[in-house]
Amino acid sequence: MAQHEQTPSPETAPASWAAVEELFGTKGEPSRCWCRWFALAGKEWNTTSPDDRKEMLKTAFSTGPVPGVMAFRNGDPVGWCAVEPRESYRRLKRSPVLKAEPPSATEDTGLWAISCFVVAPKHRRSGVSTALLAAAVEHAFTNGAEVVEAYPVDTGLRTKATSAELYHGTLSLFRAAGFSPVSESVPGRPVVRLARGHTTPGGRA
Repeated sequence: MAQHEQTPSPETAPASWAAVEELFGTKGEPSRCWCRWFALAGKEWNTTSPDDRKEMLKTAFSTGPVPGVMAFRNGDPVGWCAVEPRESYRRLKRSPVLKAEPPSATEDTGLWAISCFVVAPKHRRSGVSTALLAAAVEHAFTNGAEVVEAYPVDTGLRTKATSAELYHGTLSLFRAAGFSPVSESVPGRPVVRLARGHTTPGGRA
């Protein structure tokens, strides 16, 4: 615990491709998925390789607002959070998590989704996810979002959730940032939302 207290708070910024490539590296799930799980429907996923997905994410950096934010310590990338207009995530359209979701009061282009967190192993449980979430919300609202949505894991119900599930973020993380559950069609996987103008505990709106 003392080590974490001495660890400086991470700095955050809209992601750059070079920083993402450095963080994801060449081993582990991030280097296989390249944060394209939600962007590809089932058949599309099955016909793509890690190199294909890497190129797709790289392309997303040149087609509009960058698709995520980064956290840094001492200039080194230590975390990533994916956030894009929800329409960019085609897999979500058929996700059972959204079956009970109420309609959004905004157009699809005004509804953004936070889909994924990647934190370097040595920097977990040290405030990186909290900083990334605040930065992701700010990035979404700066680029036209009216509502930000996410699909976290309720670790109170899913006490044995693995890292393969927790990349969505935890419900407690989102509640602390001002998000509120709006539906829960899959136990332990609520849909949470934050609307523009709602001030988060970090002071961003």
